[in-house]
Amino acid sequence: MRSGIRQLTIVDSDRVCITNINRQLMATTKTVGQVKVDALKERLLSINPKAEITALQQIFSEETAESFELDTYDYIIDAIDSLKDKAALILLACKTKAKFFSSMGAALKLDPTRIKVTEFWKVQGDPLARAIRKKFKHYGQFPEKKFQVVYSDELLDNLGRQPDDEEVPSTFNKPQTNGSLAHITAIFGFTLAGLVISDAGQRASTDR
Repeated sequence: MRSGIRQLTIVDSDRVCITNINRQLMATTKTVGQVKVDALKERLLSINPKAEITALQQIFSEETAESFELDTYDYIIDAIDSLKDKAALILLACKTKAKFFSSMGAALKLDPTRIKVTEFWKVQGDPLARAIRKKFKHYGQFPEKKFQVVYSDELLDNLGRQPDDEEVPSTFNKPQTNGSLAHITAIFGFTLAGLVISDAGQRASTDR
């Protein structure tokens, strides 16, 4: 909103939980229990009341993918936790005209200087990227175009479930995962936003 983006669709099925307060913009003691996308929409509109924000309290999956009309977007950002759904979005988004960016694992990372941007198949040292590549090989399907990802090559002891474990429902029907810290998730998010802003700027310059 502060960088001139006026049309935005945000997708999340959860409600704000007290454990989100340490790292999520819309999560405060006053918004606990609210639908996350609604709380975020309200926050963003307080920054730019003229913004056009669509808030979808949904889960993206192979079953729901058609309802998202991915072909209508200029940019698509993946920040999905579920391995299966993440792989599905990558495969489908890479078939569209949209510029696509993806976030790899931010959980348990501590060192902000280890966060990088590279093409997906060049990622090294990230267990989530490795698990996604494994999924693609299992499916026998691969992304139809190259795309950049934000990742960290910092490796620490895993305290939760591995990315390719069978997912066991936890809070809000999500798998149990490792925790993450505000400065790391913020850098991941701002980097993804920066990639969009940079690409949009380059497109605007070319169109002049």
